[in-house]
Amino acid sequence: MRNEYQTKLESFYSQNKRMPTYSEMMKLFSFKSKNAVFKVVGKLLEAGLVAKDHLGRLLPTKSFTENIASIPMLGFVTAGLPATVEEELADMINLDDLLIEKKATTYMLEVDGDSMIDAHISKGDMVLVERANQAKDGQIVIAEVDGEFTMKYFRKEGGKVWLEPANKNYQPIYPEHSLNVIAVLKAVIRKY
Repeated sequence: MRNEYQTKLESFYSQNKRMPTYSEMMKLFSFKSKNAVFKVVGKLLEAGLVAKDHLGRLLPTKSFTENIASIPMLGFVTAGLPATVEEELADMINLDDLLIEKKATTYMLEVDGDSMIDAHISKGDMVLVERANQAKDGQIVIAEVDGEFTMKYFRKEGGKVWLEPANKNYQPIYPEHSLNVIAVLKAVIRKY
């Protein structure tokens, strides 16, 4: 059951990437004593939303972090001609489940440069990539070519491989010595 304390803890955790101390919870919940904090923590422990480490510090549980990563899915929006739409809670979407298939081999990088702008990937965007040592023709990859790293389309024809930019101002990159796929692009995240 969601309550105001859980919401405040989730907000604190999202901003600070850690659970608050008991003193911080006193301020967060506007309590006058730590005893009140102990009671709330007891209820959160009972509900399985938090746990304690060997020093007694609070740790988020999987249930706790799943609530943070879930956002409401409210339906569809028309990208063509304007149409009436009714907002209705269709589902809760967990961003980790939606974007990350293999958590242990997935990481993010910030894009620097403009060689992929025609693929709608711009400087400052964040890309979610999954480690891989192979790619299919046409996939966007992070690759090491002749000792340097770049993000481009992976191209393969017969036994020949090369990297192709998505910007007409750049030339394809044909390796002189080596071309190794490091990761495959899974998602692009852009903040506005």
